[in-house]
Amino acid sequence: MDSMPTATGPRAGEAGGEQGRAVPPRPTNPMVTPLLTDLYQFTMTYAYWKAGKHQDRAVFDLYFRKNPFGGEYTVFGGLEECIRFIANFKFEVDDISFLRSVMPTCEDGFFEYLKAINCKDVEVYAIPEGSVVFPKIPLMRIEGPVAVVQLLETPFINLVNYASLVTTNAARHRLVSGKSKTLLEFGLRRAQGPDGGISASRCCYMGGFDATSNVAAGRLFGLPLRGTHSHAFVSSYMGPDEITDKALCRRDGSSTCQDFVSLVQTWLSKIQVMKSGVPNFCAVALALSDMGYKAIGIRLDSGDLAYLSTVARKFFCAIEEEFGVLDFGKMSITASNDLNEETIDALNKQGHEIDAFGIGTYLVTCYAQAALGCVFKLVEINNQPRIKLSEDVTKVSIPCKKRCYRLYGREGYPLVDIMTGDNEPPPKVGERILCRHPFSESKRAYVVPQNVEELLKCYWPGNSGISPPRSDVHNGTTSAELPSLKKSRERCLQQLEQMRPDHMRRLNPTPYKVSVSAKLYDYIHFLWLNEAPVGELQ
Repeated sequence: MDSMPTATGPRAGEAGGEQGRAVPPRPTNPMVTPLLTDLYQFTMTYAYWKAGKHQDRAVFDLYFRKNPFGGEYTVFGGLEECIRFIANFKFEVDDISFLRSVMPTCEDGFFEYLKAINCKDVEVYAIPEGSVVFPKIPLMRIEGPVAVVQLLETPFINLVNYASLVTTNAARHRLVSGKSKTLLEFGLRRAQGPDGGISASRCCYMGGFDATSNVAAGRLFGLPLRGTHSHAFVSSYMGPDEITDKALCRRDGSSTCQDFVSLVQTWLSKIQVMKSGVPNFCAVALALSDMGYKAIGIRLDSGDLAYLSTVARKFFCAIEEEFGVLDFGKMSITASNDLNEETIDALNKQGHEIDAFGIGTYLVTCYAQAALGCVFKLVEINNQPRIKLSEDVTKVSIPCKKRCYRLYGREGYPLVDIMTGDNEPPPKVGERILCRHPFSESKRAYVVPQNVEELLKCYWPGNSGISPPRSDVHNGTTSAELPSLKKSRERCLQQLEQMRPDHMRRLNPTPYKVSVSAKLYDYIHFLWLNEAPVGELQ
């Protein structure tokens, strides 16, 4: 878990819990407090308390119903911020005072109850952050007293929705660009406010970007920082005479060129002039080479990027051949100018010589899709399954506390994700299992998995939390530790590469199969028939 300083100060060094374990840092954004929720969460919590139901043990699933951007996969983000939130969940005195003013008819006892609330009795099971995930499969399963878990709904959805959407968008840009290209996130100035900018920088890095221009995000999350310069910097100089200090020391310190500008102008006179800034750059790069330095490259941010990058590359190669400057032809070419997934795909089809893409607006604002659409549904209370029914079958929930697995085939690709009841035996390698579509009777298939991966791990109470590690009720192991951001990024890239290509393609991707066990299928439909009203014809 990253323990970088946050806007409210680092908490990693504070003692807490029975074993004196460090409390995880507060959420990155100090506005993420128990009040960051919808009013009806408090009115429902009051109703639970008033009815004496507030301690009822509930299980909620957080999941989404449809993949974004017209694709067939999503990348999960936001888990660490959720764990930071519940690790520091506490109503302050001022919070209680405000709630009293909002809910003036509620008894004092209710506010005393709120004042004492924490998340020590809550358990969070989740798919690791950075994982490739699919609709209907719970990203998180939250268990605990129903009133407390109800208060987590809105902030959890808020923290997961945007993070998963941006991480997925970044992953899609990585896939269309290819593994060899450098991706730079330049979205801060176009992001939806400071939080959108900070969150996007972290999520884009996790989704496969290499660096950000966002200095604050670099400090908070340890992200690599990269940048170029604006037109204003160049146009602020009226001519070479404005450069007052013209001396440049050789890189090895052996000598100093007293008039580096004249050295640049000498090189410029040797280069055939073209109508662009490329010859000027080349003259500076050649002069720097004379002094033992290596220039990085150029940025193209307007015009026909495919054509201009090809012309620039030919120019670099011609200079290398004519003047014998090693690797001058490999000079980096970065492109920007409102790039997105479609324009990069078009550039690939046209052919280009671009090494790095600087992407901003379309990336961090998720211009192609406004939201992921996560939901938070009650699936069990006091060991009794609950199901949400709807005329729209996509909105019917899958009841019960569940375990989730990913089944792999002979070629190493994931074949299907399957949900089972909590008490069902897990799928076994080499053992035939029937996988059923949750709601369509005819959609079913037998699978003989070559590898089985359980998806949900216990992250709270966790090893870095205010409570000591506790045994995972599923398999007797201790709670999982949150991975570092770098590890989540590695997981994302590894899983993207592991998926079958037809699931990942941009046009007409093959839907990935999400299923339930035969036993869970039967139980879903038993509950559905029992709870659905029977109409009358007159």
